[in-house]
Amino acid sequence: MPRKSSHASVADDNAAPGGAAAVDRAISLLAAFRPGDRSLGVSELAERTRLYNSTVLRLLASLAHGGLVQRTPGGRWALGPEIARLAALHAEAFSLEDLVLPEMRALGARTQESVAFHVRQGDQRLVLFRVDSPHLLRDHVRAGDLLPLNRGAGGRVLMAFAGARGKLHEQVRRDGYVALTGDRVAGLVGISAPVWRTGHELVGALTLTVPEPRAKPAFVDALRASAARLTKVLGG
Repeated sequence: MPRKSSHASVADDNAAPGGAAAVDRAISLLAAFRPGDRSLGVSELAERTRLYNSTVLRLLASLAHGGLVQRTPGGRWALGPEIARLAALHAEAFSLEDLVLPEMRALGARTQESVAFHVRQGDQRLVLFRVDSPHLLRDHVRAGDLLPLNRGAGGRVLMAFAGARGKLHEQVRRDGYVALTGDRVAGLVGISAPVWRTGHELVGALTLTVPEPRAKPAFVDALRASAARLTKVLGG
C-alpha cells in the first residue's frame, strides 16, 4: 500500500461530503493555478496541493486526457483548452444581471442599506444596477444614472484599478476596497470594492451607500464578502 502522508492535502481539508477523493484531488490541482501562472511544474503543484509528486502525475494524466490541462514543450503544465470552452459556456448561461442582482439584494437585506453596481462609461460611471434601502433617509440614485468618476467610493474603485495615480488610489489598490465619507455627498458614507471576472478583468464596483449616522464597521466586511462572492461566481 502507498505510504500515507503525515500532512493532510488541500483536498483532504476541503473534501466534498459524500464525494470522491480522487475528484477532490484533481479539482485541487486545477485550483492551484493562480492569476499570472502561465505554467507550473510538478513540484510546484505538489507543494501547493500537499500531494505526492507521483499522485500529481497520475491526476495530471487524467486531466490532460480530458483537455483540462496540457503539457508545455518545457515539461511544465498549463491549463488546457477545455477550461476556456467551459468558461465560455458558463458566461453564455448567466447574464451579469442574473448573477449580480441576487447578491445585491442579499447585501441590501443584511444591511438595510442601498447597494449599487457601477461600471465605467468614459469619464463617468454608470449605475448599472441598484437596490434601494427601505429607509426614507437614503441616497436617491437610480439605475441608469451617470455619476462623477472622480468622486464617490464606486468611482474611486474604478479609477484605482484602472491605474489612476495618487495616494488615495494607491491605498485602494493595497486594501482592495475603499470607505469614504462625504466624498460625493456630504454626510453619506460610501463603501466599495472591485468585482473581477476571468483573466483578472475588472467588471465593475459593488458599492454600499449609508447615511453617516447609520454607518457600522461591520458593513465593510459585508460589502467585501459580497464582492468576493461575485468575483468567484464570475470566475475572477
